[in-house]
Amino acid sequence: MKAAVLHKAGAALSLEDVPVPKIGAGEILIKVKACGVCHTDLHLMAGEWRLPKLPVILGHEVVGEVVEAGHGVGNFQPGDRAGVPWIHSTCGACEYCTSNREPLCPAIVVTGFMVDGGYAEYVKAAASHAVAVPQELAWQDAAPILCAGLTPYRALKISGAAVGETVAVWGVGGLGHYAVQIAKAMGARVVAVDVAKAKLELASRLGADSTVDASQVKPDEALRDLGGAHVVLCLAPAREAILQGFNALRRGGTLVLVGLPPGDFTLPILGSVAKGIRILTSGVGTRQDLREVLALAARGKIKTVAEACRLEDLNDIFDAMRQGKVSGRRVVAFP
Repeated sequence: MKAAVLHKAGAALSLEDVPVPKIGAGEILIKVKACGVCHTDLHLMAGEWRLPKLPVILGHEVVGEVVEAGHGVGNFQPGDRAGVPWIHSTCGACEYCTSNREPLCPAIVVTGFMVDGGYAEYVKAAASHAVAVPQELAWQDAAPILCAGLTPYRALKISGAAVGETVAVWGVGGLGHYAVQIAKAMGARVVAVDVAKAKLELASRLGADSTVDASQVKPDEALRDLGGAHVVLCLAPAREAILQGFNALRRGGTLVLVGLPPGDFTLPILGSVAKGIRILTSGVGTRQDLREVLALAARGKIKTVAEACRLEDLNDIFDAMRQGKVSGRRVVAFP
């Protein structure tokens, strides 16, 4: 099968012929139909996180058709539509797995990082952690939801944002274009913040009530002029964005950090305490979160803005992502 393989940190992906995976008990083999291209893969390729498996096939927004089911698999059979997210598997029994916090499981295994992912024609997955993909969703629309849609869904879910409150989304990229729609579906007043005019125009088309061009105005001041945000969802991988989002909060507001800027950052403790600010971090969601956000998409409440590409295009796409030139999402589509 064709696959885009990473051999070492700092290298480009190599398009190669590799063996089709062989499955064991409890596993399914999926013919990949589409795989979303995630910003997280830039961190992996750069070696910012220690790579436990090399060479490795990246890609963790994988959807496709089951072609084989291993012994003991009861929830999938050949012909079913299945999705493989960031979480390949967890222990299922620890305090985190049993309390709706499975991304924190100490035994977590990650797709496209610790095991091979979906930048390939076939991928194998743990049937226990694969999720059914609704028939209403086209493959290209479904794939990015497995991370780019799931991550802001989880972040907004834990934020406590209530109907009618102001939610500010910092960064309208792959995750942000979903965040705008999810917050709107929750009944929030949505303000989108970015430095790219095209991304702000996209946010408006997707339902944002207001947009703020952070390249032209001080976004925290603009938000305060609107009464301040009840929730700021910071998706931009920049320390400056985190501080801006913090300063844009109203009293009692919540800052949810998702973007991963390089290095450390600081926030004023006095301002946090005096204003009663709550600071949360959020990564990827659970299997149940994924089922919920896929159902939301199947009902037409959120839409994917994506452009199809080929395996051969991946290195060029990553270059464009490094330069902040990608709006919405890119999705590797397999014929």
